[in-house]
Amino acid sequence: MAAQNKVSGSKVKKKVVNVIVHVILAILAFIWLLPIIWVILTSFRGEKGSYVTSFFPKTYTLNNYKKLFTDTSILNFPQMFFNTFIIAIFTCIIATIFVLSVAYCMSRMRFKMRKPFMNFAMILGLFPSFMSMIAVYYILKAIGLSEGAMIRIALIIVYSAGTGVGFYVAKGFFDTIPKALDEAAIIDGATRWQVFTKIIVPLSKPIIVYTIITSFMGPWLDFIFAKVICRADAKYYTVSIGLWKMLEKEYIDGWYTCFAAGAVIVSIPIAILFLATQKFYVDGMSGAVKG
Repeated sequence: MAAQNKVSGSKVKKKVVNVIVHVILAILAFIWLLPIIWVILTSFRGEKGSYVTSFFPKTYTLNNYKKLFTDTSILNFPQMFFNTFIIAIFTCIIATIFVLSVAYCMSRMRFKMRKPFMNFAMILGLFPSFMSMIAVYYILKAIGLSEGAMIRIALIIVYSAGTGVGFYVAKGFFDTIPKALDEAAIIDGATRWQVFTKIIVPLSKPIIVYTIITSFMGPWLDFIFAKVICRADAKYYTVSIGLWKMLEKEYIDGWYTCFAAGAVIVSIPIAILFLATQKFYVDGMSGAVKG
């Protein structure tokens, strides 16, 4: 009888703990979703200005989205979106190749100064990237990449070059792949390149997807480097600078709701990329579990 009471008491305790955990998770989810819901609702709000008395709009309209793409006399959002999209695509391609190559070398190869290099890279990664922005700008200026169309190339270089230091995550994933696979392939006559492309890459879909998404997001989210490199040349502004301009004193009354609409539009390419690559991430994880 005492044993039965003990078992029933543990079950009740477990249910209570589960309820508490689910309530806490629901509250956290609500807190996380609330700003997103607010931005979406504000993007359809018909009332202008930044200060309103209600959470839900009194009137709904699509004019905020229309204004973003038609009123280009003051803030050319389509041009900013195009600049960011081009920069993000090239950054994504270059950074992904760069990170995976460095991570593979650090995981599989043994050479002199390997550990000091990894320690140095880790220390560099601890410092905020904006600490180097002035030095980076003057280097780009010295080689002629701070004016005109070269600004796009400069931003691609900046965003791509800094990703190699963050190879630790990919290296950690490569370390989980048995080295016996590499050794067997090399015995059969495969080269290092063939081992990397035919064995490692197919088994590394999750980390490849992670690298693609994070490198693609960088140009959409960064403000500091874009502002320093673009300076006052509005033709090459990215969306982060454009959205910030909409909140400045002279624009906020007429562009505040457009700012919310722009924030929604900026999230669309990232969401599409995530949905397009999610299948490969899930397949890679299931394949890793089966293996």
